[in-house]
Amino acid sequence: MKKLFLLPTLALGTLIACSDSSSSSTAPEVPETPEVSSSSEIPTQPIESSSSTIPDQPIVESSSSVSIVDPNETYDQKKYSYYGAELSGVDQFKYGRFEARMKMVSIPGSVSSMFLYYDDSYKKEDVPWNEIDIEVLGKSKTSWQSNIITREGLPEIKKNTSSEKIHQTEYDATEDFHLYAMIWTPEYVAWEIDSVEVRRDTLGISRGTHADSDQVAFLTETETLRFNLWASQSAGWVGKFTGAELAAGPQEQLIDYVRVYTYDEATKTFALDWQDDFEGTTLSEHWATGNWQMERVNLNPDNVIVRDGMCVLQLSREANPEAL
Repeated sequence: MKKLFLLPTLALGTLIACSDSSSSSTAPEVPETPEVSSSSEIPTQPIESSSSTIPDQPIVESSSSVSIVDPNETYDQKKYSYYGAELSGVDQFKYGRFEARMKMVSIPGSVSSMFLYYDDSYKKEDVPWNEIDIEVLGKSKTSWQSNIITREGLPEIKKNTSSEKIHQTEYDATEDFHLYAMIWTPEYVAWEIDSVEVRRDTLGISRGTHADSDQVAFLTETETLRFNLWASQSAGWVGKFTGAELAAGPQEQLIDYVRVYTYDEATKTFALDWQDDFEGTTLSEHWATGNWQMERVNLNPDNVIVRDGMCVLQLSREANPEAL
């Protein structure tokens, strides 16, 4: 049974700033310089899968081998292939309320996320970057990160503008389900956990000296709703990924349901547009799957599974036959 949450009365919570500049974006980016604050996802070769995928995205190859792995092993690209997952929204949005009831993953090196993303952001050059994030990071099961990422669309600008904040919780995000929400309007961006607002960024907040310094005002592109589970190279941001936690089987981010609300700019109200309860065994028309490299893992469409009324994102590894 899916639980219905009414739109809440918003209460602004305490914000705790994250000063770690090594954090990465949840979305694909072509690497240019080590100083760029976002992640480096590098296009590789095709993968065969029955799942639908977003067109014109970099693709990776998956191994189909199944072997018993040594629980004492650590991160080893020669011995193992590592895989993550992305549930990629097809619908385009400009403003709205986006909710998901989820049980997250937090092992050293992992990023378990929900985010809004302008699909062309990774192209850089004269293309701007627009992104709004919720991320549970591998360094802590009792906190999560909110973030806006922007970048002015000029070839000479290499760095993104980020506004990360860490929110401490009284629970372990991996033990039970919680309702996560992002609210995006022309006037503000807000984040909620279990129907309680914990952060609100409004027009006029200035970060940096470029045209995107007012991040809320700079969020002008249409965005897609996405969820992904992957492993980062940045130990300072999320902890050191070893792969040992995957020896007994995949780690799983569970999405119970997703709700999307439209925003009426005239009345400043939200209305439910659609809800996905992930019934059956296949994804609905609202979704595709990611299939590119995310730092320490390749996103595998087969790691996105509809099972028992949920969408399951898996972080997994497989032994390479040539290394046996």
